[in-house]
Amino acid sequence: MPRIASDTVIARIAVFTDVHANLPALDAALSEIDRLAADAIYHTGDAIGIGPFPAECISRLLLRDATNLLMGNHDAWFAFGLPDRSVPVMSEDEREHQAWVHDQLAPSLKSVVGSWPYASSLRIEGVRLDFLHYPLSEAGHFRSPQELTPENAPPLFQLPTSTLVFFGHDHRPWNIVGGSTRFVCPGSLGCSPEPVARFALVDIAAGGEYTLSFRSVAYDPEPVFRALDERRVPARDFIRRTFLPVGTGPLIA
Repeated sequence: MPRIASDTVIARIAVFTDVHANLPALDAALSEIDRLAADAIYHTGDAIGIGPFPAECISRLLLRDATNLLMGNHDAWFAFGLPDRSVPVMSEDEREHQAWVHDQLAPSLKSVVGSWPYASSLRIEGVRLDFLHYPLSEAGHFRSPQELTPENAPPLFQLPTSTLVFFGHDHRPWNIVGGSTRFVCPGSLGCSPEPVARFALVDIAAGGEYTLSFRSVAYDPEPVFRALDERRVPARDFIRRTFLPVGTGPLIA
């Protein structure tokens, strides 16, 4: 779709997902979003977990105006508790990591995070935008991101009247068209193989025209690696190898 002239834009929405307690990436993205003068921000879940800055990231997000925060699985584990040990969905290493994350956060934040919705919808000029972390199973758990394919997005999300569906959970970028709906994941902001913070920008004009663009801004990952050591974050060796920029920061023996 051709880019809309800037003087006809009536709403600019920034969307990012899966901050995962990566404060340098979050600060870089927010600075760029402010420069781009977004009217509203949506974060589609997982503000915490994995990174070393859970309290700082939640504080940043809560203090901002026009920022809409949605529930992710890591957020729900803090607000409502970890899965029962009888259900083998979480290793003991991950359970130890989650316990550390929760210890960094004030208990009063549980009710705050617990009030975050699992989904949100917005309609502007006939353009319907839906935001969620990921579809839930019949048991009320987030489905595995491995379930998503370009072919099964419409039946998986079950939002047939939506124009744009923004989601997270799967850290890879997605831009899938199914029927009249576009399914978009900008890619995890905080967990990326490159030291860039990723987000999406939607410009909506009168009459329902919209432009979607994928953005990224570089950040310095070294403070993340230092804090993983200094704060003795459980599972930090695995976190470095799996969730953060390749080739940066020494591995712990």
